[in-house]
Amino acid sequence: MERRIVVKIGSSSLTSPVGGLDREAVHYFATELSNLRASGYEVLLVTSGAVAAGFREIGYAERPKLLHEKQAAAAVGQALLMQAYRESFSSFGIAAAQVLLTRADFHNRKRMGNASMAVEELLKQGAVPIINENDTVSVDELKFGDNDTLSALVANLIKADRLLILTDTDGLYTKDPRYHADAERFAVVDEITDQIYALAGGAGTAVGTGGMRSKLDAAKIAVRGGIAVFIGKSQRSGEMLEAVSGKGRGTYFNTKLSALSRKKQWLGFLSTPLGSLTVDSGAEKALLHGGRSLLPVGVRSLQGQFRSGDVVEVLNPGGEVLGRGIVNYDQEQLSEIYGLPTTEAARKIGIPHPPEVIHRDEWISLKA
Repeated sequence: MERRIVVKIGSSSLTSPVGGLDREAVHYFATELSNLRASGYEVLLVTSGAVAAGFREIGYAERPKLLHEKQAAAAVGQALLMQAYRESFSSFGIAAAQVLLTRADFHNRKRMGNASMAVEELLKQGAVPIINENDTVSVDELKFGDNDTLSALVANLIKADRLLILTDTDGLYTKDPRYHADAERFAVVDEITDQIYALAGGAGTAVGTGGMRSKLDAAKIAVRGGIAVFIGKSQRSGEMLEAVSGKGRGTYFNTKLSALSRKKQWLGFLSTPLGSLTVDSGAEKALLHGGRSLLPVGVRSLQGQFRSGDVVEVLNPGGEVLGRGIVNYDQEQLSEIYGLPTTEAARKIGIPHPPEVIHRDEWISLKA
């Protein structure tokens, strides 16, 4: 039975349409999360809403657009958000613990480990970790999206069983249901394909910054780490428990994959590729299905400036990203031997046993 649940709640679910914190909504979600705990689940909450909660309190007439204004609004709103959660959870005898993270915390594997240990201790002590991006200092979060990606990274970090991404839309549809009466909702998605991505639109509401595409991005990260995902609504009493049990109003994203190590999480989702390698169909098959390393003979072209130990993307002949790996050659050296059999490559660079271009232990597939 699934026991560890990460729940992500967006700004539009916690604030009024014009901004400001909706305390009744906060109390509703705290009640639902408390009911999950009472049913035997470990619960972690990833919450948005700091900017939306704070911009009117600080004096802005509408949600600010400039970075420093958003940071100021977040500084006020985060305190209001945590106060509301603390008051609601305390009525159930539960301590609410604030955990503020930035993407830099995930880029550094030591900091990832420290964050994981802190969250594990909070769960051990019976608290609910309430995780948010540190909007006051984080540039990327405020510019490029909301906490959908953060929730997937957290779910991977603490090896959750399921991620619930709660929003104001009850799942993924074949068309936008607001404008098309014949739109049909997907009950289950077994693979997030390009066709599935094509169904996702842009940002959905004025107070939030995420849309269905960012939720699909998060779902793709989570399922790659062996975590099942639900995207949908929780607005009525008992609906969060229904979502966990497979009966929720939304779309379920299944996975048959196993949990990722922290190293693989970093490699797949947090590293910065400094180049790319295009491989032939044989190398593609060996990497994706054979559990093999990438050899020089399988490389057809390379792009970028990289050195041994850097991360590169690997593309198939059609330009589709297959995954990422740590390359064992400088760009100049690899340019001399790519496409050659191992014995010929060895003679050309004067190494009896040249290393693989990418060893299978330094590789992660990103293709479904």
